[in-house]
Formats: sequence, structure tokens, C-alpha cells
Amino acid sequence: MADEGDEVPGRPQAIEMPGHTRGTVAYHFPALGVLFTGDALVTQENMTGHTGPCLVSRSFTHDSAAALASLDRLAELPPTALLPGHGPAFTDGPQAATEEARRSGLR
Repeated sequence: MADEGDEVPGRPQAIEMPGHTRGTVAYHFPALGVLFTGDALVTQENMTGHTGPCLVSRSFTHDSAAALASLDRLAELPPTALLPGHGPAFTDGPQAATEEARRSGLR
């Protein structure tokens, strides 16, 4: 049995990512090298047709400023594969993904 604070392989770390919705979270599985970003950061934005890491369209984002600020949390994570809620996996890591999402801006 694991003690509090022990990292259990495969056990996720929830990362609060407000913006898309108030309760948006990403789930990082450090032992597996995977980050599920859900709609906090996607690689296919269907409303605008944008491909590549970006935020969900403003029309489906509760607070765009909070969504941009939430990218800072992802940028601090170690290299890992991102699995978004929309679009293909992004394997260049969270730093590259957040940089590209910021360049893409709010749509």
C-alpha cells in the first residue's frame, strides 16, 4: 500500500485548468509520460478549422484570460505526450504545445 505523497505508477495528478469551463482539469500520468489535456488544450479546433495546439474557440470558452493563464501550468511539466480532447496526440511536449497555443492566440 502506498503512503500519502508516494507516486503510484499510473496514478494521475489532476491539474486545475480553468478557462474552457470553471472545473476543467488535465490529468498527468508522470510514470507513463502522458498528459490528458481534454479541452484545456486541443490540437484540432473544429469551429475555426485550426490544427495544432490551441485553445478551444472563444464561443465555447467560459473565460479566455483564465484559459491562457492555465497554459502556464502545462508549460511547467516535464516532457510528456499530450492527449487532447479534440485532435491527434502531440508528442513534442507541453512546453512546445503551450508556446504554439499562445502563438495561435484566442480565436
